[in-house]
Amino acid sequence: MSRIKLLPETLASQVAAGEVVERPASVVKELVENSIDAGARAIEVGIQRGGMSRIRVVDDGCGMDRDDALLSLERHATSKIASAADLAAISTLGFRGEALPSIASVSRFRLSTREPGAVAGTEILVNGGRIETVRDGGEAPGTQIEVRSLFYNVPARRKFLRSETTEARNIEHQFFLQALAHPEIGFTLVREDNIASQLPITTSLRDRIRDLYGAKLLDDLLEISLRDRRGVQVQGWIGRAGVSRQTRAQQFVDARLTAESSPPPCAKVITPLSCAVNFRLRFCSLIWIHVK
Repeated sequence: MSRIKLLPETLASQVAAGEVVERPASVVKELVENSIDAGARAIEVGIQRGGMSRIRVVDDGCGMDRDDALLSLERHATSKIASAADLAAISTLGFRGEALPSIASVSRFRLSTREPGAVAGTEILVNGGRIETVRDGGEAPGTQIEVRSLFYNVPARRKFLRSETTEARNIEHQFFLQALAHPEIGFTLVREDNIASQLPITTSLRDRIRDLYGAKLLDDLLEISLRDRRGVQVQGWIGRAGVSRQTRAQQFVDARLTAESSPPPCAKVITPLSCAVNFRLRFCSLIWIHVK
């Protein structure tokens, strides 16, 4: 008798979830990145009990029709690549098509979506990876995803979650990272049904830093702007000598966080500019860098 067996689809999804969904903040990251890729101009993140009880992400992006909504819950189904050649020119924040089915396999999951101009939207209810209900929905254009009882069916994973306060802090950190990377999008964070942070659409990273950390901090920041002959551009803000704050240096490439550390990172990702960037950053304790 063969000792090697194919895993049932639900179990395979739960195993895959271990790579995508480590904790509630991982769920928020994946869902917010999907909203950004959908062209959202406003994103709201709501959490209860540190995300363990409920995570809700609402956007005003392009939405989906019923066929695409159902396909989005299939593993390796994606709108972001169509051929192997596309892998060399990825311009989105994700493309594997595993986030939604992985999240849905370890939670009580609700997806509501509607395309602009559509008469009705689609609502899908999933329980532990099994689709239970598909029906018309009447929500506003865009997409709403609600994740309840994360890891309820995988107690070994739930056992390793930290306290509600710690998990909420991790979500808030992820929320701030996405907001810093995308000042052109409005973000709202709701904790226990109370607005914890509301960030309007801005035209610059400077304005987003002000909205997050206050106008006083801007007086202690210096703007940097560098470009090499190949067109690689580094823009951002660094703290003046002696300025300190309990935050980490953050480096973004094409609006995706690629380095986060304390003390500040070595910008090896930008080889032609490494010396100049490292020289300027060596003694700085506050850094927000965007690379294009």
